[in-house]
Amino acid sequence: MGIYLNPGKKGFETILNGLYVDKTGLIDYVNSTLDTPLKLTSFSRPRRFGKSFAAKMLCAYYDRSCDSRALFDGLEISKKPSFEEHLNRYDVIYMDITWFISRSRTRKTNILADMQTAVIHELKEAFPAYVKENEVYLPDALTGISQKTDRKFFVIIDEWDALFREAKDDEKLQEEYVQLLRGLFKGGTATDETIVGAYMTGILPIKKYGTESALTDFQEYTMVNPDELLPYVGFSEREVQELCEQAGADYEKMRCWYDGYSFEGSESIYNPNSVMLAIRKKKFRNYWRASETFESLKSYITSGFDGLKDAIILMLGGQHIKVDTSTFQNDIISLDSRDDVLTLLVHLGYLAYDADEEKVYIPNLEVADAFKTAVKSTKWNEVNKALSQSDDLLNATIRGDAQTVAEALELAHET
Repeated sequence: MGIYLNPGKKGFETILNGLYVDKTGLIDYVNSTLDTPLKLTSFSRPRRFGKSFAAKMLCAYYDRSCDSRALFDGLEISKKPSFEEHLNRYDVIYMDITWFISRSRTRKTNILADMQTAVIHELKEAFPAYVKENEVYLPDALTGISQKTDRKFFVIIDEWDALFREAKDDEKLQEEYVQLLRGLFKGGTATDETIVGAYMTGILPIKKYGTESALTDFQEYTMVNPDELLPYVGFSEREVQELCEQAGADYEKMRCWYDGYSFEGSESIYNPNSVMLAIRKKKFRNYWRASETFESLKSYITSGFDGLKDAIILMLGGQHIKVDTSTFQNDIISLDSRDDVLTLLVHLGYLAYDADEEKVYIPNLEVADAFKTAVKSTKWNEVNKALSQSDDLLNATIRGDAQTVAEALELAHET
């Protein structure tokens, strides 16, 4: 076992040691795509929606260097016909892009060169006869091994878009990164001989150039269009109810705080991380503030596009806003309109998207609180005043202060 080549089952084993919601059905879907034209999967979701958990689960299942049967015993995938066929059958390449960004900054090296060098080093140790001594290009190293051993790789790239977020102004580095990914997943005979399947996680969908995806062979699943992977976006109502019963938590409070992401033909979806933290800490509150994306929320909502401020105000009042998601270029730089910002906030988890109505809205109390916190640090004085008056009205209602409530309602009516 290595860090990048066949990293083993320890990551998933650790996850199972805590409170766990069974999402192993995702494996059955991925199994159905292996060695087919659909074998490349990109599944983007907001931070703390379980992306890395899924990546570690897939590592444990496919990694041929370990025996993971006991870990999956009794879980959903163990009851599927595909379970035995693919269990621990492939060499896994696992790359966490956030890790490589941190590593390259510490070493002051080029991230793409450092990433390829690290993975190739482990490939040389495992396949010394089949990797050239001076090999520096990862796609060629993998192809050489597969052609001489008939062994195929399952590639997992966690937080694939982190480089676009961390080096958002370095277009040259971004282009080189896309070219590397194209080299790995370019299609044709070389990829078919080398890659049995791939799974990428990220916050953002694959970047578009104009109207075309940078990686056209990937099947994409997002917060706008989760399609077949809808059951694995977050926690369902049923799953949250079961968790609350196990932990003795108040389901109605849980629903109020973290419910609200809805998709066509599904129950409401909950933010997994917030639900787990509420159970563990025994406190219902806003857990978005600890997220790096929260620090960017203020800059996005105050970006000055026509109609954006009004849209935010209306959504804080509970309204749903019409949006065109098709113009979004899937990055945090190419924002050209109100709709681009609103679509970005859907992918970041700050807004929910109703595909039937093509509208966005604030999904729950937790996210509304995050918006209010962000708005209070802006110069939207009239909005801040309204939020303050709203808090005063709520507190007066709780106290039973009829006169203050009447005055506040009169003020709201006049406004």
